[in-house]
Amino acid sequence: MDGKLKLGLVGAGAISQTHVQAMPLVDCAEIVGVADVRLESAQATAERLGARSFVSHEALSEAFDLDGVIVCTPPASHPEIAIHFLQQGVSVLCEKPLAIDSSSARLMLEAAERSGATLMMASKFRYVEDVVRAKSIVASGALGELSLFENAFTSRVDMSRRWNSDPKVSGGGVLIDNGTHSVDLMRYFVGPLADLQVWEGRRSQGLAVDETVTVFVRSASGVMGTIDLSWTINKELERYFNIYGSDGTVCVGWKESKYRPASSREWIVFGKGYDKLQALSAEFGDGLD
Repeated sequence: MDGKLKLGLVGAGAISQTHVQAMPLVDCAEIVGVADVRLESAQATAERLGARSFVSHEALSEAFDLDGVIVCTPPASHPEIAIHFLQQGVSVLCEKPLAIDSSSARLMLEAAERSGATLMMASKFRYVEDVVRAKSIVASGALGELSLFENAFTSRVDMSRRWNSDPKVSGGGVLIDNGTHSVDLMRYFVGPLADLQVWEGRRSQGLAVDETVTVFVRSASGVMGTIDLSWTINKELERYFNIYGSDGTVCVGWKESKYRPASSREWIVFGKGYDKLQALSAEFGDGLD
């Protein structure tokens, strides 16, 4: 324990378990306490980590002098929890989306600015090794002038019994949920976005929120983008985003990533695909620096 940063984990649901799995890959920090309104869930997760369990984030913060906290609760609760820790000078890694509305997100940002603590939204895809390598290829100029960015996060998932489909808890549907990753990825590669238009598809599951959307985007530098998101259809794609330029193409996939210069018929493989635990551990490392 000596010398390691002390982290708290708030929320012991499904998404928190991936963070727990990634922690052994992070040498500089450890989770010392887990809080959840369902004490039995907090206890089960804490036992895996050799940590203490709590029934509230307030109790967790009183028990330790924390360096940081990971917030893995439903989005409606993010502002209250994050601001509580930020006001104490504790840095926060918050699961996406940051909040269910822009005014709440601004309050979180203002709390971070006042305290000087770091507030970071979980954006794991930009930390995937293949994505980082793709960014290097783009930055080298190998693709020439960028023209088009394509992204798709689509899969068939029954959302009828999940909190994600309750707008009071989630703030919306697939757009605010998966779309946060999409917009972050596009901004990572092409910079600030100037125009964005969203078209909603059918609500085949009968949810109170959007299930399928297509987003049309244009960056400030003139790069066009299309983003497809769905909980109802699966496009059965091997790649989750492509970038097209005047001199070549980059394709980043779930199991393989590659690029091809326009002057060549051969693809050059540069990555082995998506590794969630690697991405999360890299994200932790960046947030703790």
